[in-house]
Amino acid sequence: MTLQPALPVWLLIATGVLVITASVLGLRGRHTEIGLLGRRWVLVTAVLLLSGALLRPVIGGSEQAVSRVAGDRDPNVFLVVDRSPDMAGPSMEQARNDIEALIDRYPDARFAVIGFADRPSLEWPLSADTWSLRPMAASIDADAAAPADTANAGAAATVLRYQLIGATQQFPRARNLVFYLGSGTPGSIFPAREFALSENSVDGGAVLGYGTGGAQTLRAVADQLGVPYVPREPDGSVDDQLDTDAATAGEPAASRQPASGWELYWVLSGAAAVLLLGALYHALREVRRTRLDREEVGR
Repeated sequence: MTLQPALPVWLLIATGVLVITASVLGLRGRHTEIGLLGRRWVLVTAVLLLSGALLRPVIGGSEQAVSRVAGDRDPNVFLVVDRSPDMAGPSMEQARNDIEALIDRYPDARFAVIGFADRPSLEWPLSADTWSLRPMAASIDADAAAPADTANAGAAATVLRYQLIGATQQFPRARNLVFYLGSGTPGSIFPAREFALSENSVDGGAVLGYGTGGAQTLRAVADQLGVPYVPREPDGSVDDQLDTDAATAGEPAASRQPASGWELYWVLSGAAAVLLLGALYHALREVRRTRLDREEVGR
């Protein structure tokens, strides 16, 4: 079992100690009613369960990230994904695997996903919720309805530019990494739009190329982004290829947080909710009984 606390551990421990201490001191009186005593301990137990839930206990472990709060120094990773028909089939399957590997590579990062074919779409706004990002990324696919001859390798330029500006304003101390996954839209009849980004807005990343037809276009995109061009090998590991370049190197595997196969926070928070609902039910019954007693006395 491992812990992935949502709040500092010392704060959660201090909260538990204060709740227990206050409850013990409050029970020192001799005339405490049994019902009140039970409800008080129910509330104490619920608070402790909620504190345990905030510790985020997990059973098992795998090299993957889960939903958590990223710090202001953790990187912002922008995934620009080519969804043109040229990416259909094995290329898109490899791109999905590479996205999964990038999520594992930057376990503490915030991620955004921008898809494009002939026009861009913000598929996933910048967020540290990689637990929810994974199933979305696993389902991303080429847009069969988009004509291959109108696809544009630079279609996402404007959206990426404004996303980078927003990220820089919101997280000024965080690095912005851009990973462009694409084919270079070799079937397009239009020249690629240029990525005209703000100066020093990209701190690293790579252009991952799938297939050889659009290599020249992808090299131009890499130059505009200021990141290396990395042609993807069909059976190669994206981590191995990225680690050869300092501009794309991620955190070492030893620093990645092991995440769970099964999180227990929902069990603890669910148990606390049941206790609180039970206490509320009994309190309402007590109020109703008191009101009826008063009505009887009034008659």
